[in-house]
Amino acid sequence: MSNSEKPLFSRHEHALEKTTEICPDCASQLTIKHGKSGSFFGCVTYPNCQYTRAVVEHERVDDKILAGSECPECNQELAVKQGRYGMFIGCTNYPDCSYIVAQDHNELEQQNVSCPQCKKGQLQSKISRFGKTFYSCDHYPKCKFVVNHEPVVGECEKCGFALLLKRQMAAGEKLQCASKPCSHFQPH
Repeated sequence: MSNSEKPLFSRHEHALEKTTEICPDCASQLTIKHGKSGSFFGCVTYPNCQYTRAVVEHERVDDKILAGSECPECNQELAVKQGRYGMFIGCTNYPDCSYIVAQDHNELEQQNVSCPQCKKGQLQSKISRFGKTFYSCDHYPKCKFVVNHEPVVGECEKCGFALLLKRQMAAGEKLQCASKPCSHFQPH
């Protein structure tokens, strides 16, 4: 192996893995370790000392009480809270009351987009566990119709399917047929 191919640091001598911090439990040195949930500080005397702490401390946002607001279910005050998907408005009496103010998806509600599959339900906007917005039938699990783009009331000019999707393209906004076999684009 030539000198240009040799790594600057061996696996155990990485500059970032050595710290000057001392373990509060046993007064040994802390080192950066890597686990399935990410990096963390751990004591070098592990397993004798099992002290660990996160490398990055996540700042906890305190709940902000909304003055003059009232929960419709239990009459307690509402507060702006931090959740795993971001900020939301919920009841201060949690966990006894789990009321949450629904996000404002009034555009879709004003359209009253009917489900083209079961013809009974309405499409409603939801947020996936990954934070993405999708639209599904409110008769789930009986009807499993779902689309990833905003539905628009209309009819496909090619196949006649009763639902179009609003798509943002490089050339501007277009409408796409929600029927997967067709997927025809038409001008907005």
